[in-house]
Amino acid sequence: MAGQSSAAVARTGNNPFLRLVAAISTFAGWCAAAMIVAAVIITCQMIWVRSVLNGSTIWQTEAVIYLVVTATLIGLSYVQRLRGHVNVDLVPLSLPPRLRMAMAVVTLTLSIAIVALMLFYGYEYWHFAWDRGWRSDTVWGVKLWIPYLALPVGFALLLLQLVADLVALLTGVDKPFGIEEPSPTPSKGAV
Repeated sequence: MAGQSSAAVARTGNNPFLRLVAAISTFAGWCAAAMIVAAVIITCQMIWVRSVLNGSTIWQTEAVIYLVVTATLIGLSYVQRLRGHVNVDLVPLSLPPRLRMAMAVVTLTLSIAIVALMLFYGYEYWHFAWDRGWRSDTVWGVKLWIPYLALPVGFALLLLQLVADLVALLTGVDKPFGIEEPSPTPSKGAV
């Protein structure tokens, strides 16, 4: 029963909307990767300053935390595009094609609703930090609206990718859960 699903990268076909969203998600993935690289470099610099130069660090730990969290949120849409989120496909594999399609539509619709709600509250939280001038309680005292901006941006990108996935599903560009129907095997007498 265990096996590899054929779900890979979200298909775009010749649909300009799907291609644009794919490009945006891919760019977001590159940005997230760059943030991880920056966090690693800053961590190495912080270790150098503490261990070799015997100095104190002011901004490095906080910057690394914000970069990693931001990379996680910004990278959500890219991971969704690659179908990299946790996926248990036992039920979809066992369903007939029509029920599989219905389950995919319901799943994507619920995901869109939940992510839209998270986008709303993420924006509200970011706006509170912006409007009230919140700053971190550290020596660096970063303006918190800057790292909190990752909440609405990350969830907006994920929402856009989920909408694109639903459009691809409804237009037939992509298959439900990326599962292709097996081609019928020819009978013994067929050539």
